[in-house]
Amino acid sequence: MSKETRFLCRLLGLYCLIIALAMLAQRQSTVATVAALLHDRPLMYVLGVWCLFAGIAIILVHNVWSGGPAPVMVTAIGWLTLLKGVALVGLPPVQTAELYLAQLRYQQLYLLYAGVTLALGAYLCYAGFKLARTPR
Repeated sequence: MSKETRFLCRLLGLYCLIIALAMLAQRQSTVATVAALLHDRPLMYVLGVWCLFAGIAIILVHNVWSGGPAPVMVTAIGWLTLLKGVALVGLPPVQTAELYLAQLRYQQLYLLYAGVTLALGAYLCYAGFKLARTPR
């Protein structure tokens, strides 16, 4: 596993774990915050710009589609983050809110999203911290 993959596994894994635990601890607050955020166009634009920046950075450093599940997951997260940034910057606020709240059913599937984020974070942390030390 490359140094870049280990670093990004650790970074993204810890991020996902912290976000998932916060989501699970503060469900109503998180749902209300996301709904309010989706209707704040200037803030959505800034969030989109940061997502673009993060997605491009990950892709430029780590565009790896082989070598096991961890490197592929890191690359996929980079591309998905880039696409999210493009959507947040490019879509009208009404469409963005519709996408998250209605089509992706954010509130109804909240526990699923939190669970997937938790599982992803746990695996990436495992890959970044534990598997990275395993001699090959």
